[in-house]
Amino acid sequence: MDVHAKPAAVSISGMESLVSELYAKSGGEKFGLTQQRFFGLLKEVAEKYLPVEAGPGEAREMLVALRVEELVLARACAEGNERAWETFLIRYREKLYDMANYVAKEESAGRELADSLYADLYGTSLRDGKRVSKLASYTGRCSLEGWLRTVLAQEHVNRYRRGRRLVSLDEESEDGAQFAAPVPQPVAAVDQRLEAATDEALAALPAEERFVLASYYLDERTLADIARTLRVHESTISRKLDKLAKSLRKQILAALGRQGMSRRQAEEALEVDVRDLRVDIRRHLAQEARGEAFSQKKVEAPATDAPG
Repeated sequence: MDVHAKPAAVSISGMESLVSELYAKSGGEKFGLTQQRFFGLLKEVAEKYLPVEAGPGEAREMLVALRVEELVLARACAEGNERAWETFLIRYREKLYDMANYVAKEESAGRELADSLYADLYGTSLRDGKRVSKLASYTGRCSLEGWLRTVLAQEHVNRYRRGRRLVSLDEESEDGAQFAAPVPQPVAAVDQRLEAATDEALAALPAEERFVLASYYLDERTLADIARTLRVHESTISRKLDKLAKSLRKQILAALGRQGMSRRQAEEALEVDVRDLRVDIRRHLAQEARGEAFSQKKVEAPATDAPG
């Protein structure tokens, strides 16, 4: 049995009144989405993001924070609802072109980028007889506009990389490329304030917390292995990781607020692909933190060979 598996209902059963309220707010009925299907969407998001031990209060807080109207619109588009797609185009078509132009730095390239993304969003390809749409992966935990911005930027990077692989050595030689300095790969524009806030939050972590994060995310150690090192129960490490993630997010949001961002701007800034952040994660979660944390545990642990 997988101890990390989440229960089927993940603490959202028994919240019928809240689900009804959110369903009415979502406007799902106009896209033919039933309340039962809407409950399935909420359950899917809860199972993906809520920790196993989450209680009703935590589940309610997460559900209330979801952008249910945008979630329903995205999923209805992914399922091929024409009315939903028309609504999507009215709201986001021009914004997508503007974002694409900004990312590509040139209007014709930006329009080509946006048009290519439309096919992926609409779901023109099929898998096992079902349409495949990128919008099916949107979960409503951030704004749909911010999510689209991230997807667009990543697609730009992917297109650049594919283009580089298609250029032959002979073609590069003819152009003199073999003598030129390597061309840096473009990345999504990242607000420097986000990088500074992330850097600040990581640097302020205590030694043991840095050790836990480095062990789990960088060294890919298991929860049980980390727990044995720190002489605690495995569930303690699981809870600590969840709390650390939430704490870091709050600290970064607060730091962005101090730098002049509104709450909405700060939340959208956090939607960037973490691979685009120019922050040396390993430096902050360095080896000395691990040694310090382990030494501290050895000092705090009672001696097993002391006389009775």
